[in-house]
Amino acid sequence: MSVISIILTVLVAIEFFFIMYLETIATHSKRTSKVFNISEEKLKDENVNVLLKNQGVYNGVIGLLLLYGVTFASHPKEMVALLLIYIIIVAIYGGLTSDKSIMLKQGGLPIITLLSLLI
Repeated sequence: MSVISIILTVLVAIEFFFIMYLETIATHSKRTSKVFNISEEKLKDENVNVLLKNQGVYNGVIGLLLLYGVTFASHPKEMVALLLIYIIIVAIYGGLTSDKSIMLKQGGLPIITLLSLLI
């Protein structure tokens, strides 16, 4: 993997740790409300809160797997590429079913990173 691809992968991991933070720690914050376009009132709903925290754990694990891929994996390019493809598919699905901006917000940097791996 090139240095640029490694840096971009680390940035994607940081993005997913930030999403995890919003969903698991700052669940009721104005920032979370703005990022996910959900009212603060709705974020206080216990069911929504549990769902966000669960989603946050998934996002944190994706971040960890990306970091593992660039540091310890025997085939880092392949592992990172598979994770990026997964992220992009989920971003497309989110954009089609929820809010089109998710495609860019969640999928933009991973698309750029995947392209850097392929070039």
